[in-house]
Amino acid sequence: MPRNRSAIAALQKLEADREALDAKQRELEKQAARELGEIILGSGLESFSKKGLRKVAEELGKLGENAAIEKLTGRGSSRASNGAPGAQ
Repeated sequence: MPRNRSAIAALQKLEADREALDAKQRELEKQAARELGEIILGSGLESFSKKGLRKVAEELGKLGENAAIEKLTGRGSSRASNGAPGAQ
């Protein structure tokens, strides 16, 4: 029956490992939230409502970093048109 005990011990270890990973994940999520908060403070976004900020973040996330920057700054479309003959 040692085989059963080792399986039980392995399950107990697995559960303990999962709990430790969950705790580590919660701590990293808190650290990430602090880092993001520091980035946002002073950017003007802190004046957005929670609902508005969430919506903006979700939409920017859907676009991806480069597409979002291009869309917000308008730089991407002007570069493409400058290279075309007769564009101006």
